[in-house]
Amino acid sequence: MNYDFYNGEVLLIDKPYTWSSFQAVNKIKHAIKNHPSFIINDASTGFEPKKIKPKVGHAGTLDPLATGLLIVCTGKKTKTINQLMGMEKEYTGTFFIGATTPCYDLEKPVDFNFPTEHITENDILQTAKAFIGLQQQVPPLFSAVQINGKRAYEYARAGEEMELKSREIEIKEFEITNVKLPTVSFKIVCSKGTYIRSIARDYGLALNSGAHLTKLCRTKIGNFNLKDAISPQQFSELMNP
Repeated sequence: MNYDFYNGEVLLIDKPYTWSSFQAVNKIKHAIKNHPSFIINDASTGFEPKKIKPKVGHAGTLDPLATGLLIVCTGKKTKTINQLMGMEKEYTGTFFIGATTPCYDLEKPVDFNFPTEHITENDILQTAKAFIGLQQQVPPLFSAVQINGKRAYEYARAGEEMELKSREIEIKEFEITNVKLPTVSFKIVCSKGTYIRSIARDYGLALNSGAHLTKLCRTKIGNFNLKDAISPQQFSELMNP
């Protein structure tokens, strides 16, 4: 494949489980740093080849325990990152009903258990429908939200209690795709800035119980689709066959 990383490419990457978005971007950056589009003939050195440091960034972080579509931009295409981040997102995944964790996913162990005997399949379906539309959402304390110049997770890991402000989000679709309590599978289409972990927390509360996220995959960003993405390792192999 012919790439022009200097003038810019938009790469669709399938982020692996347990990888941070930062690790995935670094893998891509390392793979392209010796690509011809980042090497110029420099007059100051007698027109000998000179490497240009690749400019690489991503449009929307995924948690380490999430998988799926990560858009990585290079060169001049990094100027489009804010636009890409503003696009709606689609996710699939599973909630565990009847228990919570401090971070609302599997990064931390269960802290509280709740009854589930009162929950029917109809409750599961109707509660999901009630989430559709504009609403205020409080982000998880274990998140990258900025509080007084520090990331929220820095306070959380230090055991400090902080109050996060709610923000407006929109859930455009919330489909329950399978119910096998205590596990509920879903597909959600939502706006920028939506935390699916927070939806898990709020969904459990709405059921008069508790819930946490056990699996998450980002399948779409705007018109970009996970089925067209490749893993960081596959990309590295394309660059270094």
